[in-house]
Amino acid sequence: MLAESAANDAAGTSLKRTLTRSNLVLLGIGAIIGAGIFVLTGQAAANYAGPAVTLSFVVAGIACVFAGLCYAEFASMIPISGSAYSYAYATLGEFIAWIIGWDLILEYLFGASTVAVGWSGYFVSFLKDVGIHLPERLINAPFRYDTATHDWIATGAIINFPALMIVGIMTTLLVVGIRESANFNNIIVLVKVAVILLFIGFGFNYIDTSNWHPYIPENTGTFGQFGISGVLRAAGVIFFAYIGFDAVSTLAQEAKNPQKDMAWGILGSLLICTIIYILVGLVMTGIVNYRQLNDAAPIAVAINATGEGLMWLRPLIKIGAIAGLSSVVLVMLMGQPRIFFSMSNDGLLPKSFSKVHPKYKTPYIPTITTGVVSAIVAGLFPIGLLGELVSIGTLLAFVIVCGGILVLRYKEPNLVRHFKTPFFPITPILGILTALGVMLTLPGDTWIRLIVWMAIGLLIYFVYGIKNSKIQKKSH
Repeated sequence: MLAESAANDAAGTSLKRTLTRSNLVLLGIGAIIGAGIFVLTGQAAANYAGPAVTLSFVVAGIACVFAGLCYAEFASMIPISGSAYSYAYATLGEFIAWIIGWDLILEYLFGASTVAVGWSGYFVSFLKDVGIHLPERLINAPFRYDTATHDWIATGAIINFPALMIVGIMTTLLVVGIRESANFNNIIVLVKVAVILLFIGFGFNYIDTSNWHPYIPENTGTFGQFGISGVLRAAGVIFFAYIGFDAVSTLAQEAKNPQKDMAWGILGSLLICTIIYILVGLVMTGIVNYRQLNDAAPIAVAINATGEGLMWLRPLIKIGAIAGLSSVVLVMLMGQPRIFFSMSNDGLLPKSFSKVHPKYKTPYIPTITTGVVSAIVAGLFPIGLLGELVSIGTLLAFVIVCGGILVLRYKEPNLVRHFKTPFFPITPILGILTALGVMLTLPGDTWIRLIVWMAIGLLIYFVYGIKNSKIQKKSH
């Protein structure tokens, strides 16, 4: 399989190399800045870390660096752009590919749901600013999860309708063949970055430094609820804010000088975004007490707390967040069906998942399936719970990718690599350890959900996938 890939590369079937170092850095920034910063920062500060959520961003960023460098090597070995599933299938075999493919559902499908809930928060807040008040029963999840008591509490709401609505709209667009131009994407990125910089720049004038004390709130006696353990747990929760940097690694075959520029693209975008995130955390927890930030739209909460002073900025911030989060929902809903499509082509899922719409030429069945499930999840479940699931699923993918680099360096030492992970084997080992370390700080309930989810995936593989896979059919 690897030999075939290498032959294709040599035959000139790889993608055209046009991306410069600065292109990669900017693409990385655009991919990273999204739901995490607009949505989960407030919950992490309010429930786990307090003002020290800024340290949590540093911890999560370091974990991403090691994984990102391993992603870059994987991407440089495979002469196609693709997800971690594609890399695993071509290099580590079908079983590992299935595990990572099933795990990636947590990142993309549940990720779209999480972003949709955040979108709903900003959308509802924006409507309130213009005098439109939606019924509380239609803008909240019917259940809330208490992290302290581990109890499910009925909120009295029926469904988060705006969250369900945005998933439905984006799914419809994807089915009929939405094609985002590069210019549109660039505008969305500029809007997202601009509103965040406006918030940082003008928000500094409204900081009350007393809100930063204590910087690391005293632990409540329970692991993960403030104190140092809370900082680490918050790193696991806001890890969601960094999801998207792996998009840079998939561009190795389109970079002009991947040996040097991939590292710059990954590390540069991570460094810039980490600095932006730290500044946002400082301003947000400086304007309002961290206890008030347990909201689906924490930046909106901070802006509202400034009163008349930043009245002019409120609509800009919220419009920017709504636009930026809309594009993230679209991209996540676009990514998941294509993983299903690839798994179906490999025989691991039913053939219907690889059908292309006769008119729109899109993988419409997996797109509709993803959209329906994501909409239901977004409408019924609270954002904190969804964010933790997405984070632990992504961290597990990082562990597998870093482990794959370790295995392949010894198993296939002569394989052509356009980019090599530096400081081998230290980098992939640290990638595994840091990702596992952040995973271990997440609540036990989140681990149970991950184990149950992966057990369901293994059951599907052994009952259906292994019997229908192309590899198994060839061997017989």
